Amino acid sequence: MKIFEALRQDHEKQRLLLKILAETSGDTAARREYYQELKDQLESHAVAEERHFYSPLLKKDEAVDLTRHGIAEHHEIDELIEKLDETKMDSPGWLRHLKSLQEKVEHHLADEEQEFFQVAGRLLNDSQKNKLADAYQEEMAKELAPH
Repeated sequence: MKIFEALRQDHEKQRLLLKILAETSGDTAARREYYQELKDQLESHAVAEERHFYSPLLKKDEAVDLTRHGIAEHHEIDELIEKLDETKMDSPGWLRHLKSLQEKVEHHLADEEQEFFQVAGRLLNDSQKNKLADAYQEEMAKELAPH
């Protein structure tokens, strides 16, 4: 498996969790569970992606701007998660913040899949793509393991 497939698999999980969460209401066990899973996914993904996808690409001039943009979006996503954490789950504001998070995450994933992956595809060789996928998946497993 190459790094792009590994990232895309996690992107799909994030899209699905956001879609499910957007259909929940109130302060319920289901909403809490899905939200925790989404937070774990997004936080682990950002760490693993920055280490095993962005970091090697920062060394390539053609990818510096895209890499910086991706990292900046990760920070924006973190800020939206903080807003959600500070908002009562049964208030109307919670769903509004979730919709903002959903838009930001979906924009970020589209940027990566439609632009960043193409650039990275040209800059990395097959061996690098495979090694990065292994390292990324290992990191994700470690990040998501119960602490």
